[in-house]
Amino acid sequence: MAVIRRRAQQDPERKLEYEGAVKRESQRRYSLDEYFAVEETSQVKNEYYDGQIFAMAGASLQHNRITANLLSFIGPALRDRGCEVFGSDFRVQAPGGLFTYPDLSAVCGEPLLIQGRPDTLTNPIVLVEVLSDATREYDRGQKFTLYKEIPALREYVLVEQDQVLVETFRLTTGGSWEPRSSETLDAAILLESVNVSIPLRDIYRLVFA
Repeated sequence: MAVIRRRAQQDPERKLEYEGAVKRESQRRYSLDEYFAVEETSQVKNEYYDGQIFAMAGASLQHNRITANLLSFIGPALRDRGCEVFGSDFRVQAPGGLFTYPDLSAVCGEPLLIQGRPDTLTNPIVLVEVLSDATREYDRGQKFTLYKEIPALREYVLVEQDQVLVETFRLTTGGSWEPRSSETLDAAILLESVNVSIPLRDIYRLVFA
């Protein structure tokens, strides 16, 4: 999901400036309660980090097909295993203060939610982002850094939408994140944390396959 680089509608005077992986506001800062209030009336999803609100752009046809393929494959595979998978309407909180909407999140056991917020998950075991030109650097960089702080997270998956390429980052017992890449439709990725193998041909159905 792309972050729109523009002023938020709630404050037409505030300006954004680029300072690395994400755009930051130069003036107005929002409390978490204010962010939740914005979310309740906003027609678009918004990401929140470090007192700043970022509107998130809609996704392309290829993006939507990939996420739909992943949901339709992973959902049935997790049935009766005590795990669930959620789409991009379910918000996730990272301990560092990021509130965002990953393209997919999976949880095993009881979903742990923020008190009083039935729409915000805190314990995903797997997170998936479908990349675009606008989000690639952020999803690989600062966003991944913030995701790593989630205690339950074991695997992070990045899916390119303009070429056949899926990268899986797996947390090792030593505390490092081990990357693996798959670049052909005949390959498959293994999500060890939920014991699900996904052929790239199924991920890219109606996109490249």
